[in-house]
Amino acid sequence: MNNHGSSKPSSMKLKHTINPILLYFIQFIISLYTILTYIPYYFLSESRQEKSNRTKAKPVNSTPDSAYRSVNSLDGLASVLYPGCDTLDKVFMHAKNKFKDKRLLGTREILNEEDEVQPNGKVFKKVILGSYNWLSYEDVFVRAFNFGNGLQMLGQKPKTTIAIFCETRAEWMVAAQACFMYNFQLVTLYATLGGPAIVHGLNETEVTNIITSKELLQTKLKDIVSLVPRLRHIITVDGKPPTWSEFPKGVIVHTMAAVQALGAKASVENKPLSKPAPSDIAVIMYTSGSTGIPKGVMISHSNIIAGITGMAERIPELGEKDVYIGYLPLAHVLELSAELVCLSHGCRIGYSSPQTLADQSSKIKKGSKGDTSMLKPTLMAAVPEIMDRIYKNVMNKVNEMSSFQRNLFILAYNYKMEQISKGHSTPLCDSFIFRKVRGLLGGNIRLLLCGGAPLSATTQRFMNICFCCPVGQGYGLTESCGAGTITEVWDYNTGRVGAPLVCCEIKLKNWEEGGYFNTDKPHPRGEILIGGQNVTMGYYKNEAKTKADFFEDENGQRWLCTGDIGEFDPDGCLKIIDRKKDLVKLQAGEYVSLGKVEAALKNLPLIDNICAYANSYHSYVIGFVVPNQKELTELARKKGLNGTWEELCNSSEMENEVLKVLSEAAISASLEKFEIPVKIRLSPEPWTPETGLVTDAFKLKRKELKTHYQADIERMYGRK
Repeated sequence: MNNHGSSKPSSMKLKHTINPILLYFIQFIISLYTILTYIPYYFLSESRQEKSNRTKAKPVNSTPDSAYRSVNSLDGLASVLYPGCDTLDKVFMHAKNKFKDKRLLGTREILNEEDEVQPNGKVFKKVILGSYNWLSYEDVFVRAFNFGNGLQMLGQKPKTTIAIFCETRAEWMVAAQACFMYNFQLVTLYATLGGPAIVHGLNETEVTNIITSKELLQTKLKDIVSLVPRLRHIITVDGKPPTWSEFPKGVIVHTMAAVQALGAKASVENKPLSKPAPSDIAVIMYTSGSTGIPKGVMISHSNIIAGITGMAERIPELGEKDVYIGYLPLAHVLELSAELVCLSHGCRIGYSSPQTLADQSSKIKKGSKGDTSMLKPTLMAAVPEIMDRIYKNVMNKVNEMSSFQRNLFILAYNYKMEQISKGHSTPLCDSFIFRKVRGLLGGNIRLLLCGGAPLSATTQRFMNICFCCPVGQGYGLTESCGAGTITEVWDYNTGRVGAPLVCCEIKLKNWEEGGYFNTDKPHPRGEILIGGQNVTMGYYKNEAKTKADFFEDENGQRWLCTGDIGEFDPDGCLKIIDRKKDLVKLQAGEYVSLGKVEAALKNLPLIDNICAYANSYHSYVIGFVVPNQKELTELARKKGLNGTWEELCNSSEMENEVLKVLSEAAISASLEKFEIPVKIRLSPEPWTPETGLVTDAFKLKRKELKTHYQADIERMYGRK
């Protein structure tokens, strides 16, 4: 196998309990089957391994600080999808003319909602959903055109801001296309942001109009409307909400349908459209940010088009046969880019949510179908948190199987891992053993794209094996339009994020303090700099931060300093090995990468989430841990400890028991002695975006976690 530093298959194999004689017989049958199936395979197809071994990117010149480019863009970076389509309204017009009556955006009908009382007394809302109802390209175009014209009638001017604060749904995309057509600057805010962050974003961008949903208006916006003095119009995408007497004077609530009707009636003859230019701002995207208040990233039409051009090139045979499931926040650059890639290539987009994604999801009534079962998508994007959750759920189910079933699954799993590492496929295993697991996501997934944070090698390999499809790891930032690198579909190595996309180039800059240099042997290392037309215009009303993170070279090309530390493999693929902000110097002078410590421990069945912490005033690492309730309760039972969930998490005996498990795993993962957490705090509460302790992509917010656990930090470092 062309390892390039990826995890060896043997280290990720599952352990079985089969009689040795029976095992030899099974291995003989497997070997015979492998030989018989390999002969036609050898003659009929080029091995995935041969494709995987190809060089994917090269340095542009022979100097250590040379930029790397994809072998498909050595002569020049790509920046447009279709000739002449240099703004997003032109891209959509091109798609609309090409795919006119084809289905584009799908939404499931709600047939019934009911409250279900849980054994602990809590009430969960459960839904029964019907089929997907579809809007064609033509339908979406007409709705967007009318909505944009209606906004114009309400006083929205070209090149002025309008905010969208809404869940991922078809109306979000219709509103976005309206803004792109009429050259309104779309300000995007996560639906999970806290009140102060929403107020900051709305006031900084001076919005007068906001697009939202009834639920978010009632739960989030109602309490802060009075703090946004410029607000004039609130448009709800899903019908009229109740009116409130306490609403500030001068603020009017409209429905999206009413604004569309207003636009359809109005004449556009005396109000010509102000067509956007490629350099005009399309989106001001507020990052939830793992540090401080959110920053607004200014993204131009040409930035987004360059980014989606690069991404689309990595998805083979992308087209009208594909179905994409949209459920991640559209206010996140990964989801917005993925949907724009699909929209521009004739793919259908069916909308979902994390609570209704699969048959087992929390809002789906038992016995009824989740969204993946109904839609049967071929393409899906996910953040590592969601993939880790799927991995743990499936492995828990495997552990509950009978001995025969479990051993059969493990043998098939390990056999397939060996075959994947050699670049071969396993049709029999896929059909008989993994079909049920594959069915969890509808059964038709041909590519899973993962971004937002690093994906562990174990989870990536698990998804490859059980879902019978490639897992494309991507690397990019909001500041680079989400574009940077994506792995090739036939590259089954783990631990890498792929070669630079055709829209950008990447170079490594020396970071002396961390000890990373682009002259390092055997592989160059350093801070990752991304250059290309996908690199955004900077931060809204924040010149100082823009100057710190962006620069222009002598050729006028923009570059982004990411703060991430990377390493290039010989075939031109990038590995993320560290982060500047995650590196902490201990009292004795050793450097600890907090991200490295967390990555080594977060995949333990006992751990749902972990945050490592250290500072320069102390000589050891500590950690905050969200334990897995089932695993911790079982561990407590084995150790003879009783109590409620909170009591177990607050028990010093349980802390010590979990610490033992962590220490063993840390040693197995080859962590240095000074990198292994010495003390931990068990948290009974999970970390969700709603708690403010993680971002929408479930990245840790270190500053907030430090504040939240300040008393525990002082206790663990010996100050009462």
